[in-house]
Amino acid sequence: MPTILLVEDDVNIREIYSARLLAEGYTIAVSGDGEEALAAAVREKPDLIISDIMMPKISGFDMLDILRSTPETKDVKVIMMTALGQEEDRQRGESLGADRYFVKSQVTLDEVVQAVQELLGQAPAAPAQPVTNDDSAAPNPSASDDLADEVADFAASSPLMNGSAPTPSQPQQVAPND
Repeated sequence: MPTILLVEDDVNIREIYSARLLAEGYTIAVSGDGEEALAAAVREKPDLIISDIMMPKISGFDMLDILRSTPETKDVKVIMMTALGQEEDRQRGESLGADRYFVKSQVTLDEVVQAVQELLGQAPAAPAQPVTNDDSAAPNPSASDDLADEVADFAASSPLMNGSAPTPSQPQQVAPND
């Protein structure tokens, strides 16, 4: 199965996406910043990179620029996933060579998985069917099915995953202290 390098400094988001992509059958490598990701990209030779933009050490934009100018990584598929939703940020990501650009608050986990499958030239995975020799035997769900269900339940209840979290362009109102 293809390898995906997940570059995200937020541990919770990294764990959610790692769990879901593992449940989909992908091999996952993770990095917490752009500098670490560049070394991992050369070492791991991933088929696809999913990267945040606002990270410590090297930003996702700078990382993408370096990836595209490095012979070993110039052709790797890249999905940028960020809180930066301004049109000029999207244009910058696309001009640097991002294959997809998603604003975290405006994309679901399922949409990211669909983009991964499209970029890697794969059809969506068919639901796992239990294999039994006896037609009367009750199905036994696999651990990956349980994990996928847990991730889906968490994503549905998470404001980061279901699009209800405020974005920088949606200011929150705070009542003044009297």
